Amino acid sequence: MHAKDILIDGYGRIQEEVHAALDGLGPDGLHFRPDPGANSIAWLVWHLTRVQDDHIADAFDLDQVWLSQDWQKRFGLDLPRHDTGFGHSPAKVAKVRVESADPLTGYYDAVHEQTLGALRGLAAKDLERVVDERWDPPVTLGVRLVSVLSDDLQHIGQAAYLRGLFQSAAA
Repeated sequence: MHAKDILIDGYGRIQEEVHAALDGLGPDGLHFRPDPGANSIAWLVWHLTRVQDDHIADAFDLDQVWLSQDWQKRFGLDLPRHDTGFGHSPAKVAKVRVESADPLTGYYDAVHEQTLGALRGLAAKDLERVVDERWDPPVTLGVRLVSVLSDDLQHIGQAAYLRGLFQSAAA
């Protein structure tokens, strides 16, 4: 198995978990926050997708799906165009509202397709390419891809946990 195959499998698992976390949720579940300072399921999925979109596009010199496929307009959020949710206050978390899970799954699936396209073309030597010199040591493509994978898995795990809390509270 090649490194790119492991990465493709890992990112595929995120897609599965995104769909599982959102399946059947209406607005109450999507925006459930167990505490006013907590993130919602909608925000967590939007954020993990924005980060993946932003970081993959940057690493592979691609356009962000958020902008190139008009997801930013479809969501119509009262947030800056390039916002990824990093450092959001509870008030900004509350601005990420959708009427159904459809835009979240649609946007994630579009980002996932772009991610897979980028990963399929990888050669082992590509993983050593420096993609961010702002860090010490500079970040290679391999490190960035694993970092995004890790971040996404943490956020989708949080969304799954919130879904369980919401379902318990609603029962």
